[in-house]
Amino acid sequence: MEKIPSFNELIQKSIIEHWDKAALTDYKGQTLQYHDVARKIEKVHILFENSGIQKGDKIALCGRNSSQWAVAFIATLTYGAIAVPILHEFMPEQIHNIVNHSDAKLLFAGDHVAGTIDPSAMPHLEGIIRSTDYSLILSRSEKLTYARENLNALYGQKFPKYFRQEHINYYIEQSPDEMAMINYTSGTTGFSKGVMIPYRALWSNYDFARSVLGDIIKQGDNIISILPMAHMYGMAFEFIFEFIHGCHVYYLNRTPSPAIIAQAFAEIKPRIIIAVPLVIEKIIRKKVFPKIQNNRMRLLLQMPIISTKVREMICKEVVKAFGGNIYEVIIGGAAFNQEIEQFLRHINFPYTVGYGATECAPIICYSDWHTFMPGSCGRAVLHMEVKIDSPDPEHIPGEILARGLNVMLGYYKNEQATAEAIDKDGWYHTGDLGTMDSEDNVFINGRSKNMLLGANGQNIYPEEIEDKLNSMTMVNESIVVQRDTKLVAIVHPDIDEAQNLNFTDEDLANIMEQNRNTLNQMLPAYEKISEIEIHKEEFQKTPKKSIKRYLYT
Repeated sequence: MEKIPSFNELIQKSIIEHWDKAALTDYKGQTLQYHDVARKIEKVHILFENSGIQKGDKIALCGRNSSQWAVAFIATLTYGAIAVPILHEFMPEQIHNIVNHSDAKLLFAGDHVAGTIDPSAMPHLEGIIRSTDYSLILSRSEKLTYARENLNALYGQKFPKYFRQEHINYYIEQSPDEMAMINYTSGTTGFSKGVMIPYRALWSNYDFARSVLGDIIKQGDNIISILPMAHMYGMAFEFIFEFIHGCHVYYLNRTPSPAIIAQAFAEIKPRIIIAVPLVIEKIIRKKVFPKIQNNRMRLLLQMPIISTKVREMICKEVVKAFGGNIYEVIIGGAAFNQEIEQFLRHINFPYTVGYGATECAPIICYSDWHTFMPGSCGRAVLHMEVKIDSPDPEHIPGEILARGLNVMLGYYKNEQATAEAIDKDGWYHTGDLGTMDSEDNVFINGRSKNMLLGANGQNIYPEEIEDKLNSMTMVNESIVVQRDTKLVAIVHPDIDEAQNLNFTDEDLANIMEQNRNTLNQMLPAYEKISEIEIHKEEFQKTPKKSIKRYLYT
């Protein structure tokens, strides 16, 4: 195996080299230079040390993307603790489950999260720290209380004159296989899988990004963080690579609506954009199509001599909508809307589509936009192998398997799930179906794991929603499907009971609407059900008695 550099050493080197450059900005708020980040990291380390946190202890982080969240994350790794990022959109019960399952000692919580969680539901936590200013929300430890109340004094004792580059001395991981993070694929007990991500996977994802973008993105270039940092896609490619590379990362602390994102693009002019399809589609429909979908433009596009120039002009207009400075837009998580993809291809817009999984931290496939094969998700990336488990991978879809440095250590406290996911030869079984052409481009044919993708890249596991719905009044079975951007539940009701009670179709519809409202109160915004459809016949099943989902999607 090749020698793998220390990931934490790369963090340390970047901070020292880019000391006086801008590092992290909260959009419309404060900017931290790399030296500001270093000082804040040092204070978090002092807090950890004086409150008894040991190397290898778990530190949970749950809140909206922000510079302070980023600092707490880097501080956790460079102290030698294990970070447990939690999606801030999870319901309180889901957050409690992850904190408890991960054995976290401390929780950094954003303001919104802090107001919703119940500390008594997380009895093993030693403290909850507000991620905006590192004040204590809860302390169950005298050491933690003392450390926080005397933090500035302790910092002054350690650095009585000044704090400079030469004082930085971060924890260096003992082995590339040492665990750096636990990233949970969902928040519900019984469905949660804590993906154990080693330092080698963080380095390998960084090294891949450096190999394909290192000469294109320069030190000081602007990047906008749109995706949740608790999601590996946003973590790896809107934060880790850019921070080590000396870029300037902007955080959209508010909910990133298309209008806010478009405004941020115009002001910040990012060099690269990482996004899920829906964000790109909405901006094109709202900002671009109204300008070009008129009779005059359609006529010009039909004229062979000038259509090329018109397409170039339109492409410039689209690039302008994304800030005017992009090298490419990288789409991940789901397939593009066909109309939008055909439009972008027609005008030669610089976009590409990647493929990954939390279990690979996350990247598996990618191609630069110049070599990207439309309809595919690229080729196996640096440090990774990909194969299709099929007798004829070009023509017969099979499960996509991946192997290499990016692959997780396994699932935390779940040896059975680990054994099912990683075989004896080290291949990670993605659960996704695909084909591979003669040039090694991978094409996804379906997600056999049933995972759906929310509007902002959130993973949605329909089984979790169905589990709740199936326990409600008059529900026998259900499946949750995605139609456009909305989630719809298809319910097979208890027909026998309905007949016994002389319920009409209208009665059943009213009951299901009540069920929908009750269910939605238990779910985060991105998982809410838009409608319930009644399916009077029993769902068709496989020999294993599981519903044949593909018949209903």
